[in-house]
Parts: sequence; structure tokens; C-alpha cells
Amino acid sequence: MPSNFIDTATIWLHAGKGGDGAVSFHREKFVAAGGPDGGDGGRGGDIVFVADDNLSTLMDFRYKRKYNAPDGENGRGARQKGRDAEDLVIRVPRGTVLKEAESGLVVADLSGSEPVVVAKGGRGGWGNARFATPTRQIPRFAKPGLPGEDLHLRLELKVIADVGLIGFPNVGKSTLISVISAAKPKIANYHFTTLTPVLGVVRVADEQSFVCADIPGLIEGAADGVGLGHDFLRHVERCRLLLHVVDVSGCEGRDPKADFEQINHELANFSAELAQRPQIVLGNKCDVATPEQIEDFRQYIEAQGLTFLPISAATRQGIDNLPKLVYARLQELPPVKVFEPEYVRPDKSAEPKRPFTVEKTGEHEFTVDAPWLERILAGTNVEDYESLQYFQTQLGDSGILDELVRQDVQEDDTIKIGEYEFDYVF
Repeated sequence: MPSNFIDTATIWLHAGKGGDGAVSFHREKFVAAGGPDGGDGGRGGDIVFVADDNLSTLMDFRYKRKYNAPDGENGRGARQKGRDAEDLVIRVPRGTVLKEAESGLVVADLSGSEPVVVAKGGRGGWGNARFATPTRQIPRFAKPGLPGEDLHLRLELKVIADVGLIGFPNVGKSTLISVISAAKPKIANYHFTTLTPVLGVVRVADEQSFVCADIPGLIEGAADGVGLGHDFLRHVERCRLLLHVVDVSGCEGRDPKADFEQINHELANFSAELAQRPQIVLGNKCDVATPEQIEDFRQYIEAQGLTFLPISAATRQGIDNLPKLVYARLQELPPVKVFEPEYVRPDKSAEPKRPFTVEKTGEHEFTVDAPWLERILAGTNVEDYESLQYFQTQLGDSGILDELVRQDVQEDDTIKIGEYEFDYVF
């Protein structure tokens, strides 16, 4: 039966477009020539992410992949500004890391309680009232609203726990967390009983506790995606302390020393930082191990400068002092890791304010690629002389006319700008 625990998803975000400015003129009885009174468009909606403790999976994002914030309202006459759009709020489990899908750079870490604006809505366009000047008293054009930001995101849920239980399958991790906390994971005598992280709160004393995570078992090659692979390792990244559970009895014919080394090898292959994470080694199933086995493994672990504790999760041998030992160790360690933002939004201010390209696409045809100019055209009345004058001024000031001349444009050549076509006239 497939699990409802989903810890990765890919989604597309589209923030709202700003509303268009209005072209309007004042109309009133006994007022022969009312001036321009078109209002500005409203701001497009942002897309905001919020951490929600009531959520524990990214399941919802498997069924809905595209999220669009509402557009701003268009401006109206009488200088009425269009209404700003409401923001689109997306709730995710606490601990979700947002990454830009193509680069893998961190956009935000939803570990705290503060909302995070991930995609910004577009600014509203200006109404024609803003374009009135002493020499241009009846502007018949306005600015359309700017588009909102688009972002392709990968969501990764990384559980927030102080302590992570690691080890090969069937070494007793689930039994251990069920004994030291109120967590009730599935327990059975076969490999990969636990397929998803299980969190449990371990009470040490009044106002003293820590969160422990039972992580699915690791096998050789996990760092390369073998078995549960990254589905395991992803959830260890935030843990401050690792409890490395090893079957010291070797009851399944395994070598505890080889198992210990293999687990650490996989950690190092996945992340050099993770390989340096503090560990306490728990020699489980000591009730069925010989004293010689326990002592030999103890000497091996302590020779590496690590703390060793023989336990039996099944009989509670050596368990009583474990929570206090772990809690005391946690007091010496830094807080739970938070992933710092790495993704930088494109700096539009550093880009040319009015970029364009001019390409000769036919014997007597030139195509101008300039999105900003297309937005001006969208709000221009091409039948109005003053509007066309304003448009021609933009062509000249931007350098587009100079570039056309440099490419040897001729009288009556066709100039294409988006969906519009013009004849070139000297």
C-alpha cells in the first residue's frame, strides 16, 4: 500500500499581474473640456509561504502543481485606483525547504513562524492622468500593469528533530523510540518496517525534553540513491546529534564494526558536514550478545573518541539513563540547522532599463524584440496623434530608431513589434 508521506514535490508559481492604468476623461454637465482622470491599476498578488504545524506531508502538492496569485484590478475613471489583489498564501509543513528547481539553490527555509514572500506581484500601471503635461493635455494612453514573478520550485521536507536514530534496517531503532517516547511506529522482525520518519518527544524532566526521529534504515549505496537512499539521508540533515544504533550481537550474521563503518561511509558520501555530526553509539541487543562481543565493540568505538552505551531496547536494559545522557549532550551543541537562502532574484535594476534587439527578418522587414515597448503599445491609442507622438518619442529615446538606421532601414520597410506592424517613414 503506497504511503501518504510525501516529502518532495515540484511546483510552478506565478504571482499576479498588476492592473492596467485607465484611459478616461472627466465628464460633467456644463464642463466642456474635462481633463484626463484615468486611475492607476492595483498591485498584483504576492505568493507567500507559511509553516503550518498541522501539516506533516507534501501530499497536496502531488495533485496541484501550478499556483497563480490573483491579478490587480484595472484603474477606473475619476482617478479611482484599482484594488490591490490579495496575496496567495500557501501552507507547508514546518521544516520544508524551498529550492529553485533548475539551480537547486535555497530560496527559503520554512522552519520559523514568519511568512516568506517567494514570488512578488507586478506593479499596477499608471492611468492617463499621470501623463498630462502643459503640452500634452489630453493623453489617450496609459501604462499596463507589470507581470508578476514566475518561479519553478522544488519543495523538500526535512524533519526538524534534535536527535536522529540511524543504523541498518532491523537493528531496533523503532523499538527504541517506542520505549523512550510516546511514538508508536510499526515494529516487526523484517527489514524496512519503517518507511517514513517517525517523530517522538522524549521527556527527561519538567520542562526538559527533546525531539527524536526514527529514520528509515540505511543500506550500502544509499548516498547514491540505493534503497531508500536520499529519502533517508534528507531527514538527518537537521539533527544535532545522531544515535547510531548497531546490532552488537551480530544475530543476523552481520559484523557490527563493518555496519558502523558502512553507515558512516554513506553519511560522508552524502555530505561532508553530516559526517562530522556528533554521535553516540548504542550497542543494541546486548541481552543476546556475549560479554566478549560487547567489550570488543566498546573498545573499538571508544578508540575513535565516541561514547558507547550497551542497551537492549526489547528488555529496557541500559535505557533509563539514555534520555538524560542525550539531553546533557544536546546542551553543548548548536541549535537545529536552518538552511540560509542562496537564491538571488534577478536584479532588474542592474539590467538595461529598456533592453531591445533589432533583427532583419526579411528583405524589407525588421523585428524589434522589446517587451517593455510592447507594454507601452498595449496602452497606446494608435489612432490618436498625441499617443503616437509619445510612442515615437520612446522609440527615439531608447535608441531603437538609431539601430534601425544602422541596419540600413529604408522608407516603407515593415517594422514588427510584438503583434503590431508599422511602415517606416523618414
